Order: sequence, then C-alpha cells, then structure tokens
Amino acid sequence: MKLVFVHQNFPGQFLHLAPEMQRRGHDVRAITEAANKVSADVPILRYTHAAQEVDPKATRLGRNFTTMSDRGVSVARFCQRLRAEGYVPDVIYGHSGWGETLFLKEVWPEAKLLVFAEFYYRGRGADSDFDSEFQVAGFDQTMIAQSRAAYLAQALVHADKGVSPTEWQASTHPPLLRSQLEVIFDGVDCDRLAPNPDARFALPDGTELKPGDEVLTFVNRNLEPYRGYHIFMRALPQVLAARPGARVVIVGGDEVSYGSKPKDGGSWKDLILNEVKDRLDLSRVHFTGKLPYDRLVDLIHVSRVHAYLTYPFVLSWSMVETMAAGTLVIGSNTAPVAEMIEDGVTGRLVDFFDVPAWSAALTDALARPEAYLGMRDAARRMVRERYDLRSVCLPRQVELLTRLERS
Repeated sequence: MKLVFVHQNFPGQFLHLAPEMQRRGHDVRAITEAANKVSADVPILRYTHAAQEVDPKATRLGRNFTTMSDRGVSVARFCQRLRAEGYVPDVIYGHSGWGETLFLKEVWPEAKLLVFAEFYYRGRGADSDFDSEFQVAGFDQTMIAQSRAAYLAQALVHADKGVSPTEWQASTHPPLLRSQLEVIFDGVDCDRLAPNPDARFALPDGTELKPGDEVLTFVNRNLEPYRGYHIFMRALPQVLAARPGARVVIVGGDEVSYGSKPKDGGSWKDLILNEVKDRLDLSRVHFTGKLPYDRLVDLIHVSRVHAYLTYPFVLSWSMVETMAAGTLVIGSNTAPVAEMIEDGVTGRLVDFFDVPAWSAALTDALARPEAYLGMRDAARRMVRERYDLRSVCLPRQVELLTRLERS
C-alpha cells in the first residue's frame, strides 16, 4: 500500500511502525513540520507552518480550534501540491493532537484515514480539574477545558478509524466517538530493556552508579505539576533523611509540556526546588536535564525504585519501559497508571496528593529491595505479555493498517 504518516514531530508514536511497514515492502512516506529536523529511513516531506497570533477576544472559546485548524490548513495545502504531482496514498495515519489531519480527507477523499487519538479533553473528571493548587476551579474553566476538544471531535468524525494507547485514554472520548477507536499500546522493546547487570550510569559529579546501588529515579520530558514533580520533591526530604546512602536522579527539562507556566515566571523545576532545598542534601540529588535514550535505558537499569506520578492524562512511555526493565515502579493511583500497575502485584500505587505516603513508600522500597523482587518480576512478565513491541503491539498495528486498507 501507499502509506503516509503525519506528525508534526515525526516519528513520535510511529517510531517503529513506519520502518516496519517499509520493511514489509509498502511505499511509506512521512509528513512533518519543516522545523522538525529529524532524519529517518523513510522519505520525509516537510510542510511550512507560520503560526498566527490568536486574538482571545475575537476567538474566545474557539481560540484553540483556530490554532489547530490553522495548522490543518497548512498541511492540507501542502498535500494539495503532492496530489497535483500525482501522489495519492491508500492510507493516511496521523496524530490528531495538533490539527494536522483535519482536512486531509478533502485532499484525498479516496484514502482511508486513521488517527492516533491520544486524549480527549474534558471539562470535568480528567486533568483539567484535578489539582486545585495549580488549577483554577469554576464553571468558566470547565467550559474552556471542554471546548478544547472541538478539533479532536472533528478529526475523529472525518476519520475511518482511531487508535488510543490505553483503555482509559480511549474512555475519555464520548461514546459516539469511542466506538471509532481501537486500543493498541505503542509498544515497548522488552528485549532491549531486559535487565542488564553490566549497566553503568555516570552522574554529573562523576560518580558511577550500577545495579544494586540505592538509586531513586524520577523521569519526565519536563519537570512540572502535571507529572507530579511538586509531590515528588516534597516527599524527598523525609526519604533522604531516612536513607543516608540513597541517591536521587531526576531527568527532565525546564520547559512546560502540559498545563501553564508558573504565574510569576521562571521554571517549575526551580520554583519547587526552592521550596524544599533547605531540607535536602543536594549532594545526593542529581538533575540531568533531558537524556539521550541510550543513557535513559542505562539509568533505568541501575535504578532500584522509580517514582511515576501524573494527573489523569496521557501515560508516559517511561513508566512502562521501566516496568519492562524489571525496576520497581511506585506510581500515582490515577488513570491510566492504575490500568498498568496492580497494587502489590506489579508495583505500588500511592494517592497522588499524599506526600507522607509517598515518603513512606519510597523509603521502604529503597530499604528492602528483596521484598519487592516478586513485583518487579511480575511487572516485567506483564509488560512482555501485553505490551511488548515485537510480539504484541507492532503486529496489531500492522494488522489494523492492512485491514483498513482492504476495507
């Protein structure tokens, strides 16, 4: 088949699927934004998008739709030129999160359109009204949050099918749209992530960590409230006081991936760190910034305990990858974390906001690693059985594309 992937930050969720479809002999291309300089084995086509400033007074609740549909127009015009050159795909597979797929059926009505439907914004009951410390409550905020879903609904209505990575993320969609979705996780390379007793991770101060060391890890793209950075940092003073030999490695940038920036400027990293630093032994707390994937895998392999927190929102790959590596994950009892971790069986779940409970759970896991060996083994087996890239997820993704093309 002629297959085109669309993602403003390609490869994104198509990291493994695009080359796999090419390996199987299909004509595969990728469309991405010109600002994305990634190189790949599949041919990459780059569109130009000049984001226009949106006037909130003029657009009101439609400002998010305006921003996303503007990008959709840029992609559609780029694809019109491809059509004029004779290119017509059989299947389009695009991420719906930035509006890129909105008008592709107008360009290629004969093509099948599959969208990656990662999350559907809600006014209540998900991320937008979860954390009263950093989120404004009230009916106006409910309407703002709910209105953000307009372009996501349009993307699915015009698609032939959608994919969500977890059952809970699929469930955020209204029933009419949920019927459009299949749940297929992105996949974790369990072979690459298999426990490695020879792994080593060098800290910024030159110290080398190895498996068996008392290492606590926290990993996110950016350090921010949406991923529980504030709760984790507030739990640390008690953990480090109880475990004088422990080291903490915190991975993530200073930017904002989700939610808002601090109202007084600066970064969430520094704002929360300044709140607790007088009670921390900072010689044992190591901020690495963002890491290349190979280094991240090394860190996972030397970690004794990994803390993962999130608002009810999209799940991070890093959590499932850490479980696949056989490292103990202590996660927040929020969706979709609780979909992956069965408390006491494949890891531990702790109430997101319960700082003392986080301190106690992390301290105990660091102090008694032998008590958690069964959970670590069970987590790795569960991930291999349900979410392994090669044996489970990739075959299901390929089958869906093939079925869609033939329908």
